[in-house]
Amino acid sequence: MRSFHIVLSLLFISTTALAQTIEDFVKEGIQYHDGGEFDKAIATYQKALEIDPNSALVHYELALSYFSKADYEKVIEHSDNVLEQNGDYMIQAYLTKGSALDVMGNTDASIKFFEEAIQKTEGHYLLYYNLAINYYKLGDLDNAESNVMGGIQFNPNHASSHLMLATIHNGRGNKVQTLLTSYYFLFLEPDSKRSPAVFSMLQENLGGNVSEDKEDPNNINILLNPGGDSEFGAAELMISLLEASKTLEENKGKTEDEMFVQNTESFFKILGELSEKDKKEGIWWGFYIPYFYELAKSDHMETYCKYITSGVNENSFQWLGENEAKLIAFDNWLQGN
Repeated sequence: MRSFHIVLSLLFISTTALAQTIEDFVKEGIQYHDGGEFDKAIATYQKALEIDPNSALVHYELALSYFSKADYEKVIEHSDNVLEQNGDYMIQAYLTKGSALDVMGNTDASIKFFEEAIQKTEGHYLLYYNLAINYYKLGDLDNAESNVMGGIQFNPNHASSHLMLATIHNGRGNKVQTLLTSYYFLFLEPDSKRSPAVFSMLQENLGGNVSEDKEDPNNINILLNPGGDSEFGAAELMISLLEASKTLEENKGKTEDEMFVQNTESFFKILGELSEKDKKEGIWWGFYIPYFYELAKSDHMETYCKYITSGVNENSFQWLGENEAKLIAFDNWLQGN
């Protein structure tokens, strides 16, 4: 009887060791992958497959390493293995395979694949975002816009989605939409490598179509775009008036930073008041504008403006360091809204 129990104990220890070995192999493979040693990572994952040929995690990690080696046929093979199991790592496998199809030059097939993935799942912001990227590559801005909006509904904190939306509307010359998405992107990502370009785009659109009269410096010319977006026509006019207001006697002596806070607050309030007068639906009136309107009515506009410009303005960065209590209060306000 004692030898029988010994055998059972050995089997239990062996099974436990095997399960741990898979985890060890995956951990080791990830280290190789992160270090750029993709062949070593693949060889390590293959050892893990000898223990469990159907491990969804291992097949997904293999797909990633093969993607880094540009072996896209293998990417699809291992992604399909995950998808056929219909269990863990499904979203990751959809993303990897869809991206592989696109890189292989089969963008149309990638679009169809992502659309099917969205239908088969409950939806995921990265599926929508990657689908939007594909449409954007093909110049189909309408479908790119609708899909990136779909992704924002799933995850409003995905900065790249707001940036894509800003890029689309900036290209169309839609100032209000460009501003709303740029303001939100900078709130999520104030000090990344992408932040300076987005802030520059914001400043260009916040400036409106205003220019000084060369013959009479006391006159300001406001150029209206007759082909502009009629949904925000009134708001675009107000943007130009806000820019022109910098020349008013009451604003003389104010710094550019002070005018940025003042005009940003005015812009948010104008849109909020328009929203209250004419109840409209959609992401602009239902997501961006209500958020910024509540912000404009709060005591945190200056803190918000300093925060979103902290990566591009040394004065803002310094201000935040000197006003930690206001930053904490802003964060507490955000938590409650």
